[in-house]
Amino acid sequence: MSLMLHCGAMAVKRPQLAKVPTPKPTRTWAPLPHLTLLKMVEHGLAEGGLEIAEEAHGLGHEGNRYFGLLEIRRGDTKHISSWVVGLRNSHDQRFCAGVVAGARVFVCDNLSFSGDVKLEHKHTRNLQSNLGERMPAAIKQLNEFWLRYEQRISRYQSYGMNDVAAHDLIIRVVDAGVCSNRLIPSVLEEWRTPRHKEFQPRTAWSLFNGFTEALKGNLFDLPRRTDALHHLFDAQVGISTSPKDAGIPRNVINN
Repeated sequence: MSLMLHCGAMAVKRPQLAKVPTPKPTRTWAPLPHLTLLKMVEHGLAEGGLEIAEEAHGLGHEGNRYFGLLEIRRGDTKHISSWVVGLRNSHDQRFCAGVVAGARVFVCDNLSFSGDVKLEHKHTRNLQSNLGERMPAAIKQLNEFWLRYEQRISRYQSYGMNDVAAHDLIIRVVDAGVCSNRLIPSVLEEWRTPRHKEFQPRTAWSLFNGFTEALKGNLFDLPRRTDALHHLFDAQVGISTSPKDAGIPRNVINN
């Protein structure tokens, strides 16, 4: 499993995480070691009967920002994707310690994350105990999430789209702040001349791949981007969302 990292970030092995110094806590802020978060999630998965097939880790901003991927691969090779758990943590107060569920598409090695299962906590003194208490419930949700995810992708694959509909959705995605104007050419290129034959059918799945292909350069922002992207595509193909989820605010990401 490979990592497509943002400029300045680097892929590392697990032992290197232990070498990253953790800043001293203050009265209101208590950073969590990157390796501690990884071990907590690993333990939670094991307790839930889930095994890690592959793992990949990245560090950015001089080790202050961490993103990890844990792949839980199923034995059924008919699936086009595998289960992925994303972890992120920061030592510079950029974002909370968090876990999010997603998928890796084998054919193009793209990643897609959804907020259906998301576990986050600010770096306070009770972070480790609170995350530990919430972990079992989050792991239990994973199997439900992955069933819904496969149903979602099946709907994307069966939803036909012509150029007019695709161009309209691209503009709405940009208007919602999910991706910047500069990525439109990349998305259009993947839509018009997909590099993989699996995405040649004119469907919502093929267009969705165009976006994930264009967005996969920055793992630190990827969960927010693809979560919002899913909401827009769900609305397009007729998958119902809650009133809270239906409205996607502008500036979901920093362009």
